Amino acid sequence: MRRDTISVHGDWTFDPYTGSLEPPIHVSATYRFGEKPFTPRGRMLKYSREDNPTVHYLERHVALLEGGEDAVAFSSGMAAIASTILGFAGRGARILMPREVYGVTRILAERLAPRLGASLKLAGPPWDEFLEEASRAALVIVETITNPLLHVPPLDEVSKVVSEGGGVLVVDNTFATPVLLRPLELGADIVVHSATKYLSGHNDVVAGVAAGPSDRMEVLWEWRKMLGSQLGPFEAYLALRGLKTLHLRVRRHCENARAVAEYLEDHPRVSRVYYPGLPSHPDHSTARRLLAGGYGGVVSFEVRGGGEEALRVMSRVRLIRPAPSLGTPSTLIIHPASSSHRDLPLAERLRLGITDGLLRVAVGLEDPEDIVEDLSKALAG
Repeated sequence: MRRDTISVHGDWTFDPYTGSLEPPIHVSATYRFGEKPFTPRGRMLKYSREDNPTVHYLERHVALLEGGEDAVAFSSGMAAIASTILGFAGRGARILMPREVYGVTRILAERLAPRLGASLKLAGPPWDEFLEEASRAALVIVETITNPLLHVPPLDEVSKVVSEGGGVLVVDNTFATPVLLRPLELGADIVVHSATKYLSGHNDVVAGVAAGPSDRMEVLWEWRKMLGSQLGPFEAYLALRGLKTLHLRVRRHCENARAVAEYLEDHPRVSRVYYPGLPSHPDHSTARRLLAGGYGGVVSFEVRGGGEEALRVMSRVRLIRPAPSLGTPSTLIIHPASSSHRDLPLAERLRLGITDGLLRVAVGLEDPEDIVEDLSKALAG
């Protein structure tokens, strides 16, 4: 099946017992020991901390979307990231990630690495520096579109270098989704998502998921079992519901984001716009080569006048909502310096380009003219 069809159906047809066209929510914590059914991984279904049928439906759906053999769902995206670090960064391992990465991911790696006897190296962008370091890393973690300056790494080149060096490449595909890019097809070992965002798409569930080869997923399943970071069946159902419209929503997010980016680039009170769909973005050529049919639903921009003016703009929006997420039907705006990257030292933040005047807009599904009008009024003062 093609991706749009997989988005709607996964591999679900109907419930064999009732004929229901929608997957049921299995809320039982335990199952009769020694009885079938066995899980898709060949284990006996016995306890929902380990396996749950509704969660299996979601895992299979995401695995098909990403082109993986299997998937493991978690209680959050950070639980998925934590399990990959615990599972693939042993004593003496070198972990590599970009300097510009989701702030909590970076802090987690900084805290876990010394406890595991591993080391953490931060490099790039620019990506030539990152590629040089990737050949020496046991575990490489990178985002398809970085947060918040929306850099796009050359994943095909990164995959080749990591593979030749014998490392494991983990790609956070939250911003791009499998609609725009499937990292496993480029050679990545594991793909992770904060399924809270585009995969679920309705701002009503917190979830995470990883996809990839069966042997890699077995490692993550073991860590999920021990950590107790299983996704609940109701949350899995909500994520499954969201996947049915993923292909439609992501394309509309991309269309709206491009309209917002083009408007902001010509605004006199905006000094710079970050959007990989604009020729002015440093990774525009890479984005054109790797991303299929869109450049993502997030736009970041710097307001002239610095932090005070940026916060004033954020306080003046009316349709747009100040909130730290993305992939929701509503357009959201946030100030990275005081939210996602507030724990970074000031000098490091400024080195990355995350200035006090930077705002990030997660463009929603509204009429783009209404989004632009709201920004126009907020910027006008």
